[in-house]
Amino acid sequence: MKVSRRAALSEDERLDALGRLLTDAEIPMRLRVAGVIVLLYAQPVSRIVRLSVEDVIRVGETVLLRLGDPASPVPAPVADLLLEHIANRDNMNTATNPASRWLFPGRRAGQPSRPDHLSALLNEVGVPATAARGAAIRQQLLELPAPVVADALGYHDKTTSRLIREAGGTWSRYAAGDHTDDHAHAQTCARGT
Repeated sequence: MKVSRRAALSEDERLDALGRLLTDAEIPMRLRVAGVIVLLYAQPVSRIVRLSVEDVIRVGETVLLRLGDPASPVPAPVADLLLEHIANRDNMNTATNPASRWLFPGRRAGQPSRPDHLSALLNEVGVPATAARGAAIRQQLLELPAPVVADALGYHDKTTSRLIREAGGTWSRYAAGDHTDDHAHAQTCARGT
């Protein structure tokens, strides 16, 4: 099988694809959800198929998706789609899969969907997974510091740092960590106590 590499989608292409997945009920639900996870959270399909229903966390009305630490908030229209998908997942009616915990159960007992199969299906509905993922991670890195993106999305911080340099982002001097103690210490020092 020949693998073709495509440049990341433009931001307009990414947003168009996202809008189509959120509104087009003709697209199968599992593809809509998987595509949204790629387009919003820059997740590779190989990781998406390993997500379980336990990775979708409900705290009152808030829905979070555990991709890294902390879990990422899921915006309302995406949360609705995700919860509907969980309630009506494919491949749950076979004798071997009735209790599957995979977010994207496969046809084989206890196994998730195959990443190559899901990726091909996403491509068929206009979401080239690798190009969409590239666009999503670059957008995240333009909006947030690389260490924050790395933690929240489960990326290695060296990867996000390299990508932010390539994208020409402005977060190159962000110092990761909890700065509340430093601020309190600075205030204490300024007061002379």
